[in-house]
Amino acid sequence: QVQLVESGGGLVQAGGSLRLSCAASRRSFSDYTMGWFRQAPGKEREFVAGISWSAGRTLYADPVKGRFTISRDNAKNTVYLQMNSLKPEDTAVYYCTAGWRVGVRYAASGYEYWGQGTQVTVSS
Repeated sequence: QVQLVESGGGLVQAGGSLRLSCAASRRSFSDYTMGWFRQAPGKEREFVAGISWSAGRTLYADPVKGRFTISRDNAKNTVYLQMNSLKPEDTAVYYCTAGWRVGVRYAASGYEYWGQGTQVTVSS
């Protein structure tokens, strides 16, 4: 079992930045592909970014490419999402997720564990 705790959400003006963090409870953190998804009101949950358990391969959804950066610190069991040039349409609850030794992917399937989410609100 892996527990994921997100932090770093909040209210920011358009054009601003936030960094989300997700701390994992498991010592074998390096064996988990990590991802970030988001869900806006009235919309389905969607993939934002992912980073593989090996080689650190990254994957981004088109709307965030060039603005968001995912990274991980295996020594701290933490994955980060640096969000720059934020837009009002980035407003959502952001969820951290983990999948054991799966390929980094857009689909939610394969990610076994989910955090409770952190709210990001971007004002115009």
